[in-house]
Formats: sequence, structure tokens, C-alpha cells
Amino acid sequence: MELNPVQLYFEEYGKGIPVIFIHGFPFDHTIWNPMVPILKDKMRMILPDLRGFGRSPVPDGVYTMRLMAEDILGLVNLLKIDRAVLVGHSMGGYVSLAFTHAYPNRVAGLALLSSQAAADSPEKRQGRYQTAEEITRRGNKVVAEKMATKLTNRPELTSQLEKSIMKTQAKGLIGALKGMAERPDALNWLSDICVPTVVIAGEADALLSMERNQTMAQLLGKSWLVKLPEVGHMPMLEAPLQTAEAILQVVDFVETA
Repeated sequence: MELNPVQLYFEEYGKGIPVIFIHGFPFDHTIWNPMVPILKDKMRMILPDLRGFGRSPVPDGVYTMRLMAEDILGLVNLLKIDRAVLVGHSMGGYVSLAFTHAYPNRVAGLALLSSQAAADSPEKRQGRYQTAEEITRRGNKVVAEKMATKLTNRPELTSQLEKSIMKTQAKGLIGALKGMAERPDALNWLSDICVPTVVIAGEADALLSMERNQTMAQLLGKSWLVKLPEVGHMPMLEAPLQTAEAILQVVDFVETA
């Protein structure tokens, strides 16, 4: 597989242990903004836009999780970071796992929010390809219509998420959808991951079952599960303080190891 990494746009806050916050689909680094005032005095926060999103390049092709992990490696090397904690939301969790699998010595800890390790079912995979085709015809509003109300049950956040989705280029959405559809199953090698890992799950998540979160937490070598009551798929927006506390558990674990 030919890997052609791109240089990612990123923002940086604070000092200390480096923590890379990897956003999910179909967003950019700004979903982490509520975390910044809570955490910037406790760590070095690095917030990239993945390829195809925000202010990063939007190349042609399929954005596989391994390719996006290669982009993150480029960022880590650019910043001369030996080991970092990775915080991955949804698709960002897939990228974090792909990075950890490829470069285990560069990862000090993990926080996986609203994410999973299993590959798509055939139906889910087909659905992603169909959505990609619809975007080709109708643009990014297809994703806003399909996803916004499923991400959270809080109306005040739904309109904010719709606006964020509408800022993303169609080519970026299509590249990421196809990349997620093609991602391999990670369940077989989760036990090889031996860094401290917190799995953060909203109990009201309409897109991901608690069972998937529990399975991932059980298979990971050194992990624990944090359940957030009445929280959907966007814990960093719906419960920023509790989410920050869970991320700090990993950072504290790493710092005292």
C-alpha cells in the first residue's frame, strides 16, 4: 500500500505531556474547543485537522485509517515528540488504533471516545458507500441531514453540528467514508496494546452500543471504561468536564508510571 502523507493543520495549547486530540467524522479540531480551557494548564494539547477536514489539505482518493495515521506520524515527527497520548473520537479512535498498531513505541496512552475496534458489518459498509454516492450528487448536506440528529439528543447542539458539517468539503467526506468502510477489524490485536487506555462511552449514544465499548475495554491490555449518563455520541460537547476528567486519568497514569 502506497502511503503519501500530508502536512496537517494543527493548533497547540499548554505545556507538559503531549496529548494529540484526533477528531471524528465529519468534523475538525474545533469539536475539542470546550476541552481547551479545562485541560490546557495540565498538558500540551495538540489539535490537528485530519486530511480532508478543517484547514488541512483535501487530496483525492480513499482516506484509509492507516494513511491518516501516517499523517499523524508526520505531525508527531514535525513536533519532535517521542511518545504522545492519543485522544480519538469516533473515526479519530479508528485512526488512533491504527497508529498504535503501526507505531506502538510512539504511544504513551490512549483515550477512545465513542469509538470501537470492530470493522463495519457488510450492511454498514454498503451504507457508507451509498452515502458517498449521494454526496457526489447532492453535496455535504447529505451528511448533515443523516447524522446531526443522531449525534446528540440536545437540540442546541444539533444546529451547531450541522453548521460544522456543512463547512467540510464533499471530497473530504467521501474519502473518509470510503476509508472507514475499508478499515480492518482491530479486535484480534487489541490485547497487544499495553498502554493505559480509557474507553469513554455515552450511555445515550444512538450510533454505538455500550456492548461494543465494553468489548473493546475488556480486550485491551490495560484499560477501563467510563460511562457518561445521558450523553450521546459527542461527549466533549455534551459533558466536557466529565470527559476531561476521564482523559486526565490516562495522563496521570502515564505521568506517574
